[in-house]
Formats: sequence, C-alpha cells, structure tokens
Amino acid sequence: MKHLIEWAEALTEGCGRLAGWCSLAILLLTLTVVLLRYVFGIGATAIQETALYLHGAIFTLAAGFTLKRDAHVRVDVFYRRFSARSQCWIDFLGTLLFLFPLALTIFGFSWGYVLGAWRIHESSVEAGGLAYVYLQKSLLLVLSTSLVLEGLAQLYRKGISLKRGEY
Repeated sequence: MKHLIEWAEALTEGCGRLAGWCSLAILLLTLTVVLLRYVFGIGATAIQETALYLHGAIFTLAAGFTLKRDAHVRVDVFYRRFSARSQCWIDFLGTLLFLFPLALTIFGFSWGYVLGAWRIHESSVEAGGLAYVYLQKSLLLVLSTSLVLEGLAQLYRKGISLKRGEY
C-alpha cells in the first residue's frame, strides 16, 4: 500500500510542477500577444486561447498538489484551537465525507461532457483558434482523479497517525 501511496503522491507532485511551468508559459504567451497586437498590429487568437487554456490547466493540475501541501484555503476559526489528534480526525473524516464525494461528483458530471468533446474532437469556434478544446476539457477528469489520489494518500497518512497516536 505504501508504494501505491508514494506513486500517487509522485503523480500529484508532477502535476503541481507542471502547473508551475504553465504559469511561466502564460507569462510568455501573454507578453507575445501584447507585443504582436500593440507593436505589430497582429491578432493572435491561437496564442490567446493557449494562454487561456493554460490558465485553466493551472487550477485543475494544481488541486491535488495544493491538497498535498495542505495549502488549500481553510476556514480554521475552530480548527486551529483543536488538539493535533482532533485535527487529524477532522482531516481524516473531511476527506471521507467531503473530498471524495466532491471529487467523484465532479468526475461523474464531467465524464459525459469530456467524452462528447472527444467524440467530435471539439475545437475552438474562433477563426484561427485551437483545435484541441477536448484536451482542455479532459483536465476536469485529471482534477478529480488527482484529488482522489491525494485523498487516498491523506487517508493513509492520517490513519497511520491515528493508529499510532503520533500527530
């Protein structure tokens, strides 16, 4: 089980690092669009759409990574006052009762949407736009899968901590 958890976390880490590179790419693409438009008077729909798609990719790829790093926004008015053991239980139960149902719901609602986009090889409606909208939509499945994988890793770690009494 430990090797599976390590594999899941490595995948989550890789997605997070990829999201970081997407940020740099957005910066460079946006600079290119601005230069093309305002210096050379040239429109660049495909480059603009690429930057837009990468923006969405950052959020979908980084969700599991952010969970792994415990960097999600949390309303911890009460949480921070609890003991380490109570916090561990809250994290464990929160993963079971909230994270998994949410991630699986996103996956379930997205499945048909993504399959439909793949079926028709959905592309941009804009002239000169990208032909790979279906790839962008597939990131919804990556989002939910990465959250489930990282959730499993969280459950494993929190379960071990609760079992051993080490918080």
